[in-house]
Amino acid sequence: MLKNINEIYGTQVAATDGNIGHVRDFYFDDQSWIIRYMIVDTGNWLPGRQVLLSPHAFDGFGPDGDAISVRLTKDQIENCPSIESHRPVTRQYERDYFHYYSWPPYWNNSGMWGVGEIPVLPPPPVPENLPENGHDPKDDIHLRSTQSVTGYDIAAADGSLGAVAGFLVDHKSWAILNLVVETGPWYACKRILISTSAVQNISYPDEKVVVKLTRADIQRTREDEVAIAAAS
Repeated sequence: MLKNINEIYGTQVAATDGNIGHVRDFYFDDQSWIIRYMIVDTGNWLPGRQVLLSPHAFDGFGPDGDAISVRLTKDQIENCPSIESHRPVTRQYERDYFHYYSWPPYWNNSGMWGVGEIPVLPPPPVPENLPENGHDPKDDIHLRSTQSVTGYDIAAADGSLGAVAGFLVDHKSWAILNLVVETGPWYACKRILISTSAVQNISYPDEKVVVKLTRADIQRTREDEVAIAAAS
């Protein structure tokens, strides 16, 4: 099942022993297009603090989609490494974070989540073996905020296709499969989907998502095709 990430912002988040706040944002990997962390605004529970939760901890949505359950206690979440002292997210912070929860580091293995195609609670991980010089070639992380990228221009070879209006996410694997795009007047202000496989790169200084498509490609595409489809 796919969910538009815009519908998840503001959703209440519940630990095993009580509510901890609401969804404020997500960090995604801009190379693999996987949601790596949910950013939770803890409100009055931990005033002034935000916490990161990996999909490893997610236990699904409530029956009405109005809450996300996580398989952690409030004490576990409160005592996890704080993101405030590690902005922006660094690999060292991620090492501390994954070690704290005994989760396998996604950057150290094959597959979306290091152990498979969906985030699960696995056995304790094998300690990492770093090169003697202390630098891991996988240390170049590519985490970006979905809130920040919303509104970016979609740049095609023959002009702008519109702006990022949302992200369609598989709520099992937490992979971003499509960008929701508001096309503007050139295409009758339609809302379309563009597969993340069509993204060439993201230029953050220019606030652009460069795609391997043209306006002609969009106009030729039937609504039932996977790569680009009319959004419902």
